[in-house]
Parts: sequence; C-alpha cells; structure tokens
Amino acid sequence: MVVCEIVVRGRLSPRYETAFDGVTLAPGEGTTVLRCEVRDQSQLYGLLDQLRDLGIELVSVNRLPGPGDGS
Repeated sequence: MVVCEIVVRGRLSPRYETAFDGVTLAPGEGTTVLRCEVRDQSQLYGLLDQLRDLGIELVSVNRLPGPGDGS
C-alpha cells in the first residue's frame, strides 16, 4: 500500500468522502486535499478517472512517506 495525497481545485463538500471509498478530505485555501491508501497504480488511476468524470480539476498528486519507506 502507498499513501497518496491528491490536491484538487476548489472546496469539495464532505459528501464526496462517501463517493471516494477510503478517502479523507481536508479543505485548504481554494483547494481540497484527498488522502488515501492505494494498493497499485490501477487503483490510483481509477480514482483520478472518477475525479475527471466529475469535472474536478486536479492540481497535484504526491506520494507520502509511509511504513516501510525508511522514513
């Protein structure tokens, strides 16, 4: 598992947490940060596809240090 942080433009309402299984939302200044664990790239691409299909603008995708990363 890899922990990812996905930043999108705008503030998403809390109801999106149920739309994206296993994702937590953290509102920021004009953005929302989605944090989640993904098991592989195909799961990540599926989440990114969902964001695209909903018309949500992607700002960045970052891998966060997690257990076993030596951090």
